[in-house]
Parts: sequence; C-alpha cells; structure tokens
Amino acid sequence: MDDLLCSNGAETTPRWPRPPDGGYTVEDLFTLPNLPPHTDLIDGSLVLASRQNLFHSRVTDLLTAALRRTAPPGLKVRRQMTVILDRYNGTEPDVSVIRAAACTDLEQDRYEATDVTLAVEVVSPASRARDHDSKPRKYAASGIPHYWLVEMTGADNHVVARTDELDPASRTYALSGFHRDRLKLSVPFTIDLDITLDALKRRA
Repeated sequence: MDDLLCSNGAETTPRWPRPPDGGYTVEDLFTLPNLPPHTDLIDGSLVLASRQNLFHSRVTDLLTAALRRTAPPGLKVRRQMTVILDRYNGTEPDVSVIRAAACTDLEQDRYEATDVTLAVEVVSPASRARDHDSKPRKYAASGIPHYWLVEMTGADNHVVARTDELDPASRTYALSGFHRDRLKLSVPFTIDLDITLDALKRRA
C-alpha cells in the first residue's frame, strides 16, 4: 500500500486520497489502488468494512449454503460481491441471489442491481444503521425485489430475520415476514432453515 501510506519515523500511517468534487463513483471503487477488501460506496463516500465477528461469519455461511441448496437453476448465490446500484452507490450484500445469465465468467467482480433477486445483510454493530436504513432504501430504489435483514437481538440473543418485498409502484420495501429462530419462506423460492444459536454453534 505504498501510495496510501506515509512514514512517520518508525511508524507507518494511512494516507487516504482526497475525495473528488461530487464524490467517488463506482468506477473509482474498482480503480483506486489498494482499497481495503469489501469497501462499499454509499452516496459517493467510501465505507470501509468493519471487523467481522463470529455471529456474522456463521450466519453468512449458513445462509449461503442453504440458498445454494434450494435456489432454482436460473439463479446463483454469491457471497460479498459488489452490486452496482447507480453511479454513486456500489455495495457488497453479505449474500446475493443473482440471475444465472448475469454470471458470465471467473473474472467477474460486480453485478448490476437489475440482475439481483435477493440481497441479504447480516447485522454487525458497526453496520446496524446502514443495514436498517440506507442500504434497504437504496436496494429498493434500485429495484431489487427481495431484502432480508438478519440479526441477533433480545435479552436472550435469539436470531431474527426480517424479510421484505418490493412494492414496484413506490420502489419501497414492505414487510413480508418476521422470523424468529427459523426462516421459512416460499418466495423468492422455498427455504426452511434453522437459524437458532444452536444451529450456528454446530457449524464448524
């Protein structure tokens, strides 16, 4: 990261580039040198990924595996791949379900929002506000039909999944389900998944 680091005696500290007038664009997201992995672009600003905890990792693994088992042939499941929402917004949902026709080759590093059927965010402490507010608003405005939000909540730390479906007329999400400990749905395709803490602890 030589071009983003400066030396201060024995220490090396980050030297971040000055944002351009009007903010960064999605092309900057793919061309700026040495950006940390899993950087999002939200409203023209770079948002660096926070450190992942075990809950986040295991829920993401669990959902990715379950969706891959049940997704119909016309859909593919991707983990932490950039989705282009518009010129100033490109995010990495923790899990995405993509049209198989949009999955072109092994060099692919992004998808268009129009190719996304489902975006899933697993809440971590640092991402809570974005996962609850800015990301679903932007996913809905981009026309992504389904959004799931999974988090650990309550005094007993149970796992809850909120599922939303798009109202095409208003380009906003409407609550379609609130699932405690078990995620059971028939849209966008059938899934019946144990998401209790015990199920997460059983994962390697």
